[in-house]
Amino acid sequence: MIKQNFDQLNTMLAKLAADDGFRDRMQNDPIRALGTLGIELDPAKVPAARRLPSKDAAAADHAALASKQIGENGMVLFMLSGVSVARLAS
Repeated sequence: MIKQNFDQLNTMLAKLAADDGFRDRMQNDPIRALGTLGIELDPAKVPAARRLPSKDAAAADHAALASKQIGENGMVLFMLSGVSVARLAS
């Protein structure tokens, strides 16, 4: 579930950064636009007045999210190594 949410957020940010058609759909019908990414949104929580982040801001958020994923993936080796070392020591 977490990976799916991460992938959905990653895709949404990439599209907000570069896809003018998606940006138009997000502005005009965010429920349908997000639905194409598998994201369900409660219509009652969608504000009437909406403003999308700039493409540059969305690209920066996308890059920050990607670097966070890379950082967490890199830690897996150390976590697994620690478990292996602990087992060997006992």
